[in-house]
Parts: sequence; C-alpha cells; structure tokens
Amino acid sequence: MGEKVAADGFGPSDRQRYRRKLQQCLAALARLLAEKRFDRPRNLMGLEIELNLAGPDGLPRMLNAPVLDRIASPDFQTELGMFNLEVNIAPHRLDGHVFDRLAEELRTGLGYADRKAGELGAGVMMIGILPTLTQEDAVFDNLSSADRYTLLNDQILAARGEDFTLDIHGVERLLCTSASIVPEAACTSVQLHLQVTPPRFAALWNAAQAVSAVQIAVGANAPFLFGHELWRESRPPLFTQATDTRPPELQSQGVRPRTWFGERWVDSVYDLFEENLRYFPALLPICEDEDPLRVLDAGGVPRLQELVLHNGTVYRWNRPVYGWVDGVPHLRVENRVLPAGPTVTDVVANAAFYYGLVRTLAEESRPIWKRLDFADAAHNFDTACRHGIDAELRWPRPGRTGAVATVPAVRLVLDELLPMAAAGLDAWHIEPRDRDFYLGVIEGRCRRRVNGASWQADTFHQALAWGLDRPAALAATTRRYRELMLTGEPVHTWPVGVPAPAPAPVGAEGGSAAP
Repeated sequence: MGEKVAADGFGPSDRQRYRRKLQQCLAALARLLAEKRFDRPRNLMGLEIELNLAGPDGLPRMLNAPVLDRIASPDFQTELGMFNLEVNIAPHRLDGHVFDRLAEELRTGLGYADRKAGELGAGVMMIGILPTLTQEDAVFDNLSSADRYTLLNDQILAARGEDFTLDIHGVERLLCTSASIVPEAACTSVQLHLQVTPPRFAALWNAAQAVSAVQIAVGANAPFLFGHELWRESRPPLFTQATDTRPPELQSQGVRPRTWFGERWVDSVYDLFEENLRYFPALLPICEDEDPLRVLDAGGVPRLQELVLHNGTVYRWNRPVYGWVDGVPHLRVENRVLPAGPTVTDVVANAAFYYGLVRTLAEESRPIWKRLDFADAAHNFDTACRHGIDAELRWPRPGRTGAVATVPAVRLVLDELLPMAAAGLDAWHIEPRDRDFYLGVIEGRCRRRVNGASWQADTFHQALAWGLDRPAALAATTRRYRELMLTGEPVHTWPVGVPAPAPAPVGAEGGSAAP
C-alpha cells in the first residue's frame, strides 16, 4: 500500500475521498459502541520497546537492516532511523507472575538481538535518546529504507512547507533546523498497551493522562540531544517539534500540534477519534475498498482501516487504539509516555507501577479527573519532562476537601501513589512477591532521587571534571551506561561516574583520551 502511493502520489480527490471514508468509519465506530459489539473483558496487556544501535565506541551505528536480517524474527522490526529497532512482546494476561514472565522474555529476546548486532560491530541499547547522536546522524540519508517512512517524511514536510525548527530551552539551549523528520528517530520509547471494554475506556484513559507526569518524573531517561543537556526527558519537546506540520503562523493561531497531550478529560473513546478528524488533516489519505457501514448492515465487523491509519498519525501520549482480531473488535489504551530503559528490570518496574496505578485511579469513587483540572495535568506533564525526579506536581491532597497543592513528585509517589499501585496490582491478581519487587524498584528511585536521566547527567559532569571534552564525556557516559545496562541491575543502584582516565606517561604530550 505504501509503495503504491509513494509512486503515484496524492491528489485533491484522494483527500476528499479519504475524508468521506473517515466520516463513514466514525459512524461505524459509533454503531459498534451502541450495539456493544466489542470483545469481552480479557485483562490483556502488551509491550513494545524502541531501541538504539551503538558501537563499542558509544557512537550510533546505521545498521538496522543487516541486524534485522541476522535476528530474523518477526518480533523485531525497523523504526524510523537506521540506528533504531523495535521489539514487540506478545500480549499477556495481566495476572499472576506476568511481570516476571515479561522480564524473562525481554532478557532472552534482547540478549539474542544484542549478540546478532555484535556480529556487525554494534550493540543494542535501551535509552530514551542516545547521548552521542549528532545532528549529522539525524539526516534523511539515515532514514530507514522502507517506503512508508519516506512517504510519511514527505507528507509531513509538505504539510509544513518549510524546514523544521528545533528550539529547546533546558539546562542548555538547542537551536537548529532539519530538512526531514529524522530527528524524531532520536526518541526511543516504551509503549504499554491495555485492552479495555468501551464502558471502562474513558476512566482508564483519563487515569493514564493523570499519571503521565508521575511516569516521567520517576522514569525520565533522555537528558541529552545533539550534544546539549536539555530537559530531563527531552523526548516530548523533540517529538513535538520534529513532527510539527504547523508553520509559525499556524502555531501562533493556536492550531494544535500532531504530537499532543490533549486538552480535556473524555467521556468515551469516541471523543478521541472524533477529535482526530475534527482537528487534524490527513497525512496519508490511503483508502481501502471496505465500506464499513455496509459491512455492519451485513452483520460483519469492519476493520476501519482509514480511521486506524489516521489515528496513527496523531501522536497522543496516551493514544486510543481500535483493533480487530479474528473478526472481533477491541479497544486499547496505548501509553506512549515512557522512554526506553535503562534495564529490563526498570522497564518492567515502570510497567507494574503504571498498570497498578491506573487500575486504582480508574475505580476510585471520586475519580482524579473530577478533582484535578486538565490544565494542571498538562502542566504537570511539562514540569516532569523538564525536571524529572526533582519535579514538583499539582495533585489533590487527601481528605474531604481534596484541595490541589504542589508537592514533590518523590513524596507524592512514596506517600500516596505506591500504595495505590500496590492495591491496583492486587486487583489484577498479581503475585505479591512480584508486586513488592517491582514497586520496590520505583521506591528505590524515589528514596535515592535517582533515575536514568539523573544518572546520565551526573556521570557526564563527572567525566567533564576528569578533563574530557564534551564529545568524549558523552561517549564515555554512553559506554558506561551500556556496561551497567548489561548487568541488569536497576538504575538507582548504579555507581555514578566513568573510570578515571589513566595518567599520561611522564613526558607525554597532549590531552586526556577517553577512557
């Protein structure tokens, strides 16, 4: 499908037809909801992780195609940049020892992929943004070869009508331009899926939105981009700007970006799909032959391909997903908030914290979205991205009044949210030993005020103090990160710093070399 369109291009009639098909799909979705045609409750969860390829020197390697050839598994696939891979874990029922099973599957799969990458002089890294990635690496020539990526790049660029501007003010400021969307490939994330029934969808999506800031605060792992120290989680501002179809004039008019936190709590999954059609023009107006309303009239279930495709080009941090398996439709909440890494244990701990917390929040008698303004939730997300583990968040206080106050994220997690996450995992029937182990990882980060981002930043600054220049310090930090990642020990236990450079021989000339 992507190859055909890449060759033929799009015309005005294609976009008009696609718009009509989207409206038909939306009407079909409304009927499916009204007729209660969706899958029964199954408590299924899924996991995807985007990965980086780096060499022994810590620098990116543009090798995803040959590495995938060697891996030869459908669980692994390309991502946007040649330095990216993605691994998909099959759905699991959310109960019992599911988190230990996930951890074992990830260790096995990632270990195998790392060995195959090693045959080509590369290694697999789970990290939000590879610290050594440069602007020269994030160019069109390093876009993965699949035609769908070229097509998406061309359509986003055509909609924008000019080069992309990256302007991120953090610890330092990054200001540059890009002629392609490839800088977005620097963002590597974990995507957590939860299958839900239509009556529960709004509550779980609202809960996921409310906890997104907390997820970032405890899980931030992307403090560097193109050699600059920026936000503790620099993926959201980068993703927003690198996929922004709006020139400055439309931005100043308040037109919404395609990478979007949202602007309100919702009452139904329908609200989100309807917003997608109302606010965002089609990027890939590819129409299938299916007539969704006729399929419904005949007693069948439509695939709603156009609606699904359009939804995939609106980059919500919590995205609604319409799925279709063996003729039965289902809905999922896709949580796209977390960066990849640092270790398998950290990834699974983040997942356990999320699934437990949203379960409890979604079932509260006084739900969080009735006590917290959506504007506060959006502000919390921005604050957590900027400050990570040191963020202070707006949150309703316990008690009858429930007044909203500003509290340190670590205190909020330790005092209120970890017990709520534990209760949620109990409701999912997670084994107590697994519950306590993985939530203990989150507790350890909060007590030590350490996550992947703080470790990277502290290690980088120690490397600078050893006398390394900036590129060498970033490379040393990346190499040390990979060494510790491979041990599997959670990031809050990692020692800060890189090995001290060996002293130069007596009489030697020149500066320090990277360790």
